[in-house]
Amino acid sequence: MTQTRARRILLLLFAVYLVVLVWVVLWKLHEPFIGRDDMREIKLVPFLSTTGFGLNAPFELVGNLLLFLPLGAYFALLVPAGRWWQAALLAAGLSVALELIQFVTAVGSSDVADVLVNTLGALAGFGALVLVRRRLRRRLLPVVTWVMAVGTVLALVAAGVQIASFPRMPADGGVILVVGHL
Repeated sequence: MTQTRARRILLLLFAVYLVVLVWVVLWKLHEPFIGRDDMREIKLVPFLSTTGFGLNAPFELVGNLLLFLPLGAYFALLVPAGRWWQAALLAAGLSVALELIQFVTAVGSSDVADVLVNTLGALAGFGALVLVRRRLRRRLLPVVTWVMAVGTVLALVAAGVQIASFPRMPADGGVILVVGHL
């Protein structure tokens, strides 16, 4: 695989990753929607229990960290001269933007802890790629491109399975009875 072809594939995979990332963060793989005012929440104190908010769930924190790992890896691949602090700024900026969109559209709880953990995830992905780059040297781009492609396909399959498992709402507002979900 040539460097140019690998880079084009990486750009396509990165675009797919960003679409899936936005869909997961904003709508949790559900159909896109705009929320109601009573769904609009913001938590400014990270990791602690505050009025109206409990502790951050460990599963959610780990999920956010894992969700942003590829962002740092893609940054390290697509901007080889990029520095760790640039990856952190990109991740923090994207995360803040997503949290603001969640707040404005009332589709989820906006949480400072998410910004911190998302940024940490991207930094971990960046760091992992730096270590892999030292080990693989010239083989880096083709090997990592295939790994990212396989990871993207697996993520899309998992998202498809998740989406297929959601109960469907009828167009007329009637009731749907799904066998096994009573």
